[in-house]
Amino acid sequence: LAENRQKNILVTGGAGFIGSHLCKALLDLGHYVICLDNLFTGSKDNISDLIDNSSFEFVNHDIIEPYFRKNLDEIYNLACPASPIHYQHNPIKTVKTCTLGVINILGLAKKNNAKVLQASTSEIYGDPEIHPQNEKYNGNVNSIGPRSCYDEGKRCSETLFMDYHREHNLKIKIIRIFNTYGPNMANNDGRVISNFILQAIKGNKLTINGDGTQTRSFQYVDDLIEGMIKMMSTNDHFTGPINMGNPNEISMNKLASLIIELTNSKSEIIYQHLPKDDPKRRKPEISLANNKLNWMPLINLQDGLFRTIEYFKKLNEIN
Repeated sequence: LAENRQKNILVTGGAGFIGSHLCKALLDLGHYVICLDNLFTGSKDNISDLIDNSSFEFVNHDIIEPYFRKNLDEIYNLACPASPIHYQHNPIKTVKTCTLGVINILGLAKKNNAKVLQASTSEIYGDPEIHPQNEKYNGNVNSIGPRSCYDEGKRCSETLFMDYHREHNLKIKIIRIFNTYGPNMANNDGRVISNFILQAIKGNKLTINGDGTQTRSFQYVDDLIEGMIKMMSTNDHFTGPINMGNPNEISMNKLASLIIELTNSKSEIIYQHLPKDDPKRRKPEISLANNKLNWMPLINLQDGLFRTIEYFKKLNEIN
């Protein structure tokens, strides 16, 4: 019964792509949700349908500055730009969000004796030398490359979470999110699915970095949200880290062709230079999530892409 009571839940980065879906899901479960966001990559539009809900509160705040609040039961820490365009725009700020920001959030959790979940990333595996990647793999990260503000920042977040857990007995959860897509992705996100969809619906050329043989594994956002909420409700001894992603791997060439087909677009495909440290393959090993959470992504790529295309068409008012 205790689990069914209304909880006070803080979601940092709650106006972002994943955060906004999480806020909605938690409200649907009957909780009081405080959405904290500095609106750097998040948007008020993503939460416009939640604003009038009396169990929802929006706070414009940057986690680099301390935030004080009483009576919090749970915190989901999603605050951090997650696409290369955004996290490389101000790399020092990205590192600060992953270090100072995370220390502030862990301190807040400690004061409230709240459970706290860190949204980490598959990027902590770098350009992996083993395939697929499981949670025991320590990764292959270039600590001085242009992407390292994010990769190393998130690795440091995980370190801080584990140290707070060991030193202060804090109730923590760590998930490593693999490529995720769906409605509420930003137009200027720069990630491959939003890029391809926008290029296709506008009739522009689809730009593939490198030769297009590199692979990713994409999960639809609803699957991820279900996994996050399940992870938060595991017993306190289980901290993770745990991979969350869809193991269905697809090459960029195949993805581009599929999106052209689903949008009935006449766009051509062109190739450009592959960015430095861009991983060649990405595929999660998810047996741990399957065993511990009874979780598995259920939405296939075609269905998920169709919903995402509809969202972008509406956003850009293209029929």
